[in-house]
Amino acid sequence: MSNFTEMDCYLFGQATHYDIYRKMGAHVMTMNGVKGVCFDVWAPHAKQVYVFGEFNNWDETSHEMKRVDPDTMGVYELFVPGVKVGCMYKFIIVTQSGDRLYKADPYANYAQLRPETASIVTDISKFKWTDDAWMKARAALTKETVYEQPMAIYEVHPGSWMRHPGRDDDGFYTYRELAKSLVSYVKEMGYTHIELMGISEYPFDGSWGYQVTGYYAPTSRYGTPEDFAYLINECHKKKIGVILDWVPAHFPKDAHGLVDFDGTPTYEYADPRKGEHPDWGTKIFDYSKNEVKNFLIGSALMWVENYHVDGLRVDAVASMLYLDYGKENGQWVPNIYGGNKNLEAIEFFKHINTLILGRNPGTVMIAEESTAWPKVTGPVEDDGLNFSYKWNMGWMHDFLDYMKLDPYFRRDNHHKMTFAMSYNESEKYILVLSHDEVVHLKCSMINKMPGLGIDKFRNLMAGYAFMMGHPGKKLLFMGQEFAQLREWSEERELDWFLLDNPDHKHIQNWVKKLLHIYRKNPALYELDSSWGGFEWINANDADRSIYSFIRKSKDGKNQLLFVCSFTPVARPDYRVGVPAKKTYKLILDSDSEEFGGCGRQRPQSYKAVEAECDGRPYSIAYPLEPYGVAVFRY
Repeated sequence: MSNFTEMDCYLFGQATHYDIYRKMGAHVMTMNGVKGVCFDVWAPHAKQVYVFGEFNNWDETSHEMKRVDPDTMGVYELFVPGVKVGCMYKFIIVTQSGDRLYKADPYANYAQLRPETASIVTDISKFKWTDDAWMKARAALTKETVYEQPMAIYEVHPGSWMRHPGRDDDGFYTYRELAKSLVSYVKEMGYTHIELMGISEYPFDGSWGYQVTGYYAPTSRYGTPEDFAYLINECHKKKIGVILDWVPAHFPKDAHGLVDFDGTPTYEYADPRKGEHPDWGTKIFDYSKNEVKNFLIGSALMWVENYHVDGLRVDAVASMLYLDYGKENGQWVPNIYGGNKNLEAIEFFKHINTLILGRNPGTVMIAEESTAWPKVTGPVEDDGLNFSYKWNMGWMHDFLDYMKLDPYFRRDNHHKMTFAMSYNESEKYILVLSHDEVVHLKCSMINKMPGLGIDKFRNLMAGYAFMMGHPGKKLLFMGQEFAQLREWSEERELDWFLLDNPDHKHIQNWVKKLLHIYRKNPALYELDSSWGGFEWINANDADRSIYSFIRKSKDGKNQLLFVCSFTPVARPDYRVGVPAKKTYKLILDSDSEEFGGCGRQRPQSYKAVEAECDGRPYSIAYPLEPYGVAVFRY
């Protein structure tokens, strides 16, 4: 009796074996009353395949695997009695030319700590979940109501968020330690989600987890698969969602990985013009092969369904959509219509997004897509890719370009902060200030700001307030919340000692306050993709570099007025137009002592008067400090 049945072969060949991770790889089971492990691997062009490991003292040829019927499928299988959880193993692929390739299991759920490369038998089904309340609430969300939820993401590289000092090893916090320290910190700050970089197993620390060899294994750098599940479980118990970075665009050329797996291009396109990323030195998945698509789909489903992950942020989507991405003339092959669109990748996205969101209500699929590709978040029936959200890279670049400017020059670049609203309804967006913006000599976020000393902090505070008020979900990379001075490096922890400095503590207080205001006010997240949720008071106050706007809730209650000034000039005579003759309650004042301001006593309520301003019959007077920010609720 075979573990991998004829039906399994059929579904795998159709790219519809959605539980493939329960069949391929190494699985503890009982066959004919005998306990052991069944090994399954796909190697369609192999001459022979062997499994070896601790169970046979690494004897390379004692355990030859059998080709499963139909043999055209190329799946090899062997049940080995007596093998237990924790046993290390590898595959030997004998190529048609007789060469021996030593490969890790592509479907392994656990791997040796780098630089070692063996796979490890484990059982990921044994963890006892206690997040029923979270999962029930998630499942109750519809595709429409998902968009009406708050989403403020803390992007984290687990290995460099915090480290244990003075140890001989890397000093990494384990998944279980992160479940205590990271989760508590995120909860206190007010974020709704954690996005984890570099979780799928990878060999090289400097890739940050974006060159993956183990698509079904949480990295062993921080513990076991069970430890990883514990982290997710604790997040959910604290009502924090978890998003994973996921990389279906390419994979590295490490010998133990997917490259030329059976001696031929197995997972990658055979033609190097389609199968190579010249800039990255990596291989491109062959999306025309159903078995390869199934491999990727199975990986995504495993993270969502087995580990209860709430969403996947798909890396480098543009590199998958365009055949000529990062390539010169002659380095790429046009599609059948002579164009540069990867039709197979487009079909793959439509398939996987529809599948995951359909099977798992309340989850999200997020595209890191940096071009003007249309309908990234549009429905499949309208020829969209059906992602839940798209990273708003356009907003990010315009925002940073503006924020880097000396305030003197901002008046001539005022449009950079308003332009994003002209296309806001075209997609469902996440506003991002990600890890990519604070590495490779781009400077930390605080050091992008003009001026000296406190001016830098006040600039950044105004920028964060504008971001929090602007339509779109939010993402901040770790360290930005307290104005990390140095660029981020995966080789060290964040500079937490900076919080002993009042300026850094004040900006952390500011971000915390913004996050809690965001979560408590539906006006800031219910109508992110509609002009129904946003209204400019004055989008054209370029001479003073002041932006004023309103965020609206669905029920018209507890709406918010934002005023953000981006110059070091005090405006004691500032007046802002308001939409109605109401009382406006001040809920955020950048001049407060807790944020490093002067702490001047101000009224908490401002009654609108009949005084025309900003083209409106009513207005309120509010003296703005240099780089002043004020938020009112009405």
